Amino acid sequence: MSGARARHAAANLLIETLDNRRTLDEAMETSEVFSTLKGPDRGFARAMASAALRQLGRIDKGLAPFLSRPLETATPPARALLRIGAAQAWLLETPPHAVVSETVSAAKAWPRARSAAGFLNAVLRKAVADRSHFDAAPVTAVWPDWLTVELMTSLGVEATTAMATAQTEEPELHLTPKAPAGAVSLAGPLGAEVIGAGSLRMPSGTVSDIEGYEAGDWWVQDAAAVLPAQLLDAQPGETVFDLCAAPGGKTMQLAATGASVVALDRSGARLKRVEENLSRTDLSANVEVVTAKLEDWTPETKADRILLDAPCSALGTLRRHPEGAWIKSPGDIARFPDVQARLLKAAARLLAPGGTLVYCVCTPLKREGAGVVEAVMNEAGLQRVPITPGEAGAFASGLTPEGDLLTLPNGQFGHDIFFISRLTGKS
Repeated sequence: MSGARARHAAANLLIETLDNRRTLDEAMETSEVFSTLKGPDRGFARAMASAALRQLGRIDKGLAPFLSRPLETATPPARALLRIGAAQAWLLETPPHAVVSETVSAAKAWPRARSAAGFLNAVLRKAVADRSHFDAAPVTAVWPDWLTVELMTSLGVEATTAMATAQTEEPELHLTPKAPAGAVSLAGPLGAEVIGAGSLRMPSGTVSDIEGYEAGDWWVQDAAAVLPAQLLDAQPGETVFDLCAAPGGKTMQLAATGASVVALDRSGARLKRVEENLSRTDLSANVEVVTAKLEDWTPETKADRILLDAPCSALGTLRRHPEGAWIKSPGDIARFPDVQARLLKAAARLLAPGGTLVYCVCTPLKREGAGVVEAVMNEAGLQRVPITPGEAGAFASGLTPEGDLLTLPNGQFGHDIFFISRLTGKS
């Protein structure tokens, strides 16, 4: 029954994410049935849930012709098991007999799903025999229709399609070496590849089991996420504010430069993770951790350099967290530009004359990126310091005419999407 149990756990993870609006990581921490699994069963349950979330919209379109009524009218357990079954058949290449028999067995052993066993058997038999409707769905159907329209409006059809295609692929693990020039020396022992501006790429796995984790030789950070701190170009001895700092990848980058860093975030709980990471990497000495709201914070001195990684819709990380497309609403996304503009104005007040401020968000939406910069620059007394092709490196194709950088998929390696603008005070 271990196969049925794994499918039950995977379906439970979908309920926790899609119905209870949790991230997949949160769901794996809170799901009781998932917590009972070990070894391959645990890995298979995660793989099924991840695959279903990665192409959820296309799965639903593929199932629709086999249903007599909309999928949303099914009970949450039946709906989740059906999606898990389709993900096995169409994405994980699970043998057809196992897709049907083990998923139906999971329903029969689950009191909340038992009455749907016959329904699941009938639909999954059709699904394993016919994937044509799934294949015919456009790749942008991985998202809800409203989000596809939002992204196409901001990016255009080509870039949106590339973004959707990137989401269909399981992401690899990216690491940032503690020593700025340490990527080459670490690559061999880890079996990793050097990518981007000195990041390491390797297959996903249990992070704490990878060589060098306990020693603090590296930390997990997307290859595009390293750019904002690099473009800030902090120097030893300078005062640097890392605003909205949690979970701390950029804080560690800045600390490794020898600058004097203040890591500020409004969430004390999230800053505990920053402190743990700083301790593991032995970078705490150069960092003061402050719990405060940026708008209310008054430091003793202004900063030579400021990094503001503002709260955002996080649509640029959907390739790693595809459930974000389904647990956010248009209203959730619409609130961010006002918040970002307020934070950018507050950050500008903390910048010393002639200092540098990097504003970044992990989203491709123009209204959260260039739109915020354009709206705030004059009022805050800021002007752009254009990012050059040499500085952008492998991401240079994402440079805008104004000198900002948007790290859209470029076919070289998988990475998240960041908007980055470098600013300074007007003279």
